[in-house]
Amino acid sequence: MASCSSSTAAMAMAITIFLFLLSFVTPVFLAKPIHHAHHPRFASHNYRDALAKSILYFEGQRSGKLPSSQRITWRKDSGLSDGKAMGVDLVGGYYDAGDNVKFGFPMAFTTTMLSWSVIEFGGLMKGELLNAKQAIGWATEYLLKATAHPDTIYVQVGDAGSDHSCWERPEDMDTPRSVYKIDKNTPGTEVAAETSAALAAASLVFRKCNPSYSKILIKRAIRVFAFADKYRGSYSNGLRKVVCPYYCSVSGYEDELLWGAAWLHRATKNPTYLNYIQRNGQTLGAAETDNTFGWDNKHVGARILLSKSFLVQKLQTLHDYKSHADNYICSLIPGTPASQAQYTPGGLLFKMDDSNMQYVTSTSFLLVTYAKYLTSARMVVKCGGVVITPKRLRNVAKKQVDYLLGDNPLKMSYMVGYGARYPQRIHHRGSSLPSVANHPAKIQCRDGFSVMNSQSPNPNVLVGAVVGGPDEHDRFPDKRSDYEQSEPATYINAPLIGTLTYLAHSFGQL
Repeated sequence: MASCSSSTAAMAMAITIFLFLLSFVTPVFLAKPIHHAHHPRFASHNYRDALAKSILYFEGQRSGKLPSSQRITWRKDSGLSDGKAMGVDLVGGYYDAGDNVKFGFPMAFTTTMLSWSVIEFGGLMKGELLNAKQAIGWATEYLLKATAHPDTIYVQVGDAGSDHSCWERPEDMDTPRSVYKIDKNTPGTEVAAETSAALAAASLVFRKCNPSYSKILIKRAIRVFAFADKYRGSYSNGLRKVVCPYYCSVSGYEDELLWGAAWLHRATKNPTYLNYIQRNGQTLGAAETDNTFGWDNKHVGARILLSKSFLVQKLQTLHDYKSHADNYICSLIPGTPASQAQYTPGGLLFKMDDSNMQYVTSTSFLLVTYAKYLTSARMVVKCGGVVITPKRLRNVAKKQVDYLLGDNPLKMSYMVGYGARYPQRIHHRGSSLPSVANHPAKIQCRDGFSVMNSQSPNPNVLVGAVVGGPDEHDRFPDKRSDYEQSEPATYINAPLIGTLTYLAHSFGQL
């Protein structure tokens, strides 16, 4: 797997030598005043602890041969023959949520958001940076396997219908590990363009610490995007029986093409992608008024991402993306003329019943990221007669994260293992069933449902997992069968990592 540890050691050595040489510098130089960053005195939460746990969670979602460094030790090897049904190696990657299927679409989005978190805030992560990079590398190794053959992407391993008819540990699974792909004849532009975005974003993560690996990633990203753009078609059409209703693409594939091009523009600086965005941006939905950002719809993310080119890099040809990003902000912030967002009585952003917390974490990330860009450009957002400052965006994001971590009517943390009170019965097969170490004998397909339907707490704590969260009235039953509220998912955690890093740093915890 991609590693950055050797360069980390080299960097440490370089710093040691620098400090040694610095000891000989004249006292006049040392006498220059040192300006320490000002941190607020009090934080209601240990954001650093939450950050470490939110990254650790990904180790509990791993598929494949687990390394000796595995920290969630109740998980063991699984899916070691994945891909064999089609004569390819698809071992590895992540299970997306509480089942044992590997869905390529949300896995790619998870990878993109993990990477974006590190790109924007990795410099503040300190000891957690290597863990975050390892989480990204576990995904990119799989995505490279899934895209190994030109004009073909293996987008799913496992039959969801069969998998969901069982409640069994990933180490025991005996349901069909069917392999599904997209190609010229069965296109899937959404998942192809998202995979390209993931590889491009990850190439930036590894650019300095592992340049040769970074080049492999960006080269593959370029090839995959060309395939996505040339052979256009929705993977929800060609693979409808397989991917629906689990990860149907409702928003179409235009948003992924804009998103993928935006990441290739950022990663390559090749004018080809800037020209592509300028030529196709409007037809790909750059100015649409949708304000939901998640594994299906990337329009808002693309607008925020491209706004940096104008705000920070002063690329005038993309000035419209500042306006597009501002429109999103104005639709979101309470008290503005264009505000459309719904909040629970307790103050949580509420988009939908099913896994609402994914929109809380993705939105919070966009807020702190856009605040960063605006601060760099010394600009604000104007919503009619209301001025929204970067500080206001950060405060809104903080309030959402604080709710997630326990500042809510139930005083419940929605991150497993964080705080005094958190969900005990999450919708997750591996967490809910006895571990292999405690129960070596196989648990058969249907036998696990007695546990699933019970009121007993999960025996294995999936530390860092963030569940779907409360309903629109701030209610949370903590019921294992309620997958809408009790199931964690990788794409809930991925953007949260960036926001938690910012908050931990701003309160002097990192």
